[in-house]
Amino acid sequence: MKKSSFIFSWEDTLLEMLPTRALFLPETSELLICDIHLGKAEYFQQNGIPLTNNSDKNNFARIKTLVKKYSPRKLIILGDLFHSKYSIDKTLQKKVEDLPELIKTNVELVLGNHDVGCDIKNIKIFNIRKTKNITFSHEPVNSRENKTLNICGHYHPKIYLKNKGDKLSFRCFAMDMHRNILYLPAFGDLTGGYPCKKSFKKWAIVSEEEIIEIKS
Repeated sequence: MKKSSFIFSWEDTLLEMLPTRALFLPETSELLICDIHLGKAEYFQQNGIPLTNNSDKNNFARIKTLVKKYSPRKLIILGDLFHSKYSIDKTLQKKVEDLPELIKTNVELVLGNHDVGCDIKNIKIFNIRKTKNITFSHEPVNSRENKTLNICGHYHPKIYLKNKGDKLSFRCFAMDMHRNILYLPAFGDLTGGYPCKKSFKKWAIVSEEEIIEIKS
């Protein structure tokens, strides 16, 4: 069944999965995205692989549109804001440092493996962050607390669906029900992805307006 979003609850906390590759927490007014990988085109260009620079412009525009629509109290990026410290020029650094003022919203970064060595101002930085019964991280963290949900990025989950002989790939939200881990889809336009485990519960993003719950 196609929907413009999916809402489910973890204990007493509502979470809304959006086809724009973001997760919204209405109660705390927090908007979550991950794995933007800003500067990835420049990084590949430095290594002799020609890619256009339009992806970063599109990523900033999509963030601005999302924040305007949901008016969150806070934008939380679950890691890999940048692709590499070596691809951050002065223009990109200024755009990121001006982001909180541009969108009129506080911005926080939970550090990802690609953010190592990146120095940025105007954004609060954490290794791991918690809200109520939810832990935010970049890579999954092991928790023995049955009532705690871990929301993370890093995995870039994708799912393959077949239609009349065609095999199509879609970004998705993926839930490891055994470990209480919800993986968010990569937000960046130039990010790849990895197939989900069959045991994961999945919600496939078929467009920026539609998301599909996958029945196992």
